[in-house]
Amino acid sequence: MSATILTSSVLGIDGHRVDVECDISPGLPGFRIVGLPDTAVQEARERVRSAMRHSDLPFPRTKITINLAPADLRKCGTGFDLPIAIAILTAHGDLPTQDPKRRLVVGELALDGRLRPISGALSTAILARDSSIEELIVPDVNAREASLVTDVPLCGAATLREVVEHIAGVKKIAAYERDGTVERPTGEDPLDFSGIRGQERAKRALEIAAAGGHNVLLNGPPGAGKTLLAQSFRSILPELTMDEAIEVTQLHSVAGSLPQDDVVSSRPFRSPHHSASSVSLVGGGAVPKPGEISLAHRGVLFLDEFPEFPRHVLEMLRQPLEDGRVTVARVQGTVTFPARFLLVAAMNPCPCGYATDPDQQCVCAPMQTIAYRKRLSGPLLDRIDLLIDVPKVPPNRLISLEEGESSAVVRDRVRKARERQRERAAVTGVGTNAELTSNQVRRLIRLAPTATEMMERAIARYHLSARAYFRIIKVSQTIADLAGFEQVDESHVSEALCYRDLTATAAG
Repeated sequence: MSATILTSSVLGIDGHRVDVECDISPGLPGFRIVGLPDTAVQEARERVRSAMRHSDLPFPRTKITINLAPADLRKCGTGFDLPIAIAILTAHGDLPTQDPKRRLVVGELALDGRLRPISGALSTAILARDSSIEELIVPDVNAREASLVTDVPLCGAATLREVVEHIAGVKKIAAYERDGTVERPTGEDPLDFSGIRGQERAKRALEIAAAGGHNVLLNGPPGAGKTLLAQSFRSILPELTMDEAIEVTQLHSVAGSLPQDDVVSSRPFRSPHHSASSVSLVGGGAVPKPGEISLAHRGVLFLDEFPEFPRHVLEMLRQPLEDGRVTVARVQGTVTFPARFLLVAAMNPCPCGYATDPDQQCVCAPMQTIAYRKRLSGPLLDRIDLLIDVPKVPPNRLISLEEGESSAVVRDRVRKARERQRERAAVTGVGTNAELTSNQVRRLIRLAPTATEMMERAIARYHLSARAYFRIIKVSQTIADLAGFEQVDESHVSEALCYRDLTATAAG
């Protein structure tokens, strides 16, 4: 006899339909899986056999062939255990034969028959919704993640026995109750802008960056507060929208970094060490997985000691910073991961760090400082909108008990500025000014005549590249949005120019 059970295989961040075909035929006892399975899928034979035995379910002592179709799609992961077991029981006649399009089943089996969580449950739920599946069965610990997709009936099971009784109609599993919302984190962020003494210019720049989605480079001596500013930055970002929460949760689920029975409800903050490899930062591997830039999607990627990263690794950021996605090409296939992150980088002005410190003497030779700064290429710096000098805080400000403006107040301004941006670019689907293309900038951003004249003078004097020109315009629009202006005027352009390194020629 034969039977077919529908399941899913995740490639990149997308779920792909897989038909688990089981054939039981006369012959010597054997259990074979074909259809490009990886090692984890091949090992399902032992997990399925043991789980069925411990669940008091019959395992056929004959020739069993499992085909995972389409046969040219590489099958990875442990989510095939449950559909293989159900396919065997159906082919053996222990479960009723049903239309495979009716139900999608996925889950890893423990040796005693319990269901363990899988990676990519949200991607599987999206596939089930798009394929008009009538019922989705996942391990109960994955149910909350899968419940973010509200348009498909969902059941969370704890054991193989529960799934078998549910399909047989003996004891139905209750449908998972969900409200299609994400629980927001409660309480205040421990790192608040109110606790940062001084650095008003840096905090202003970070507010602009948060409002418009602009990239930032903080440059200053050790102990000036660069890391504290970066770590506090997330506290002024607006909450994730529902669509953004689904995107971020999907990425973390595929990467296997999602906590059990949880979803991502706050903006990610990723801070890889400067020894990180290109694969860990950008993504890849034999089976392509998201890297740090994708795990920071819709959040913050903080690169401390920016020039200490290998240059070839930093150069890989150029395309994702521009396009908001990264394409990983491997022999087994090409996948694209979203990477719309906000880059916050920090560096010292020289190798010893004290070139701009009024209280410490720099011991670096001029050529050492030049070589240190040249680790960052012109094209990479051209993609950073705000270059901020972070000076050492004066002692009287450092010991002051007077608190600064709280993150909640700043976040409210940021939220209002983003609302203006979404309304202005509603037809494009763009969420922030930083995401606008050059054509969209020309169409949506209006400059006052005096602002246009100032930009013309800046281009002529500082030889700005086309990319630098459009980025300055977008920063100017963000400053105008924070101030509640519909049109960009001279003061907004003037402030935006202050955040560029105009002493160096911008590279395209």
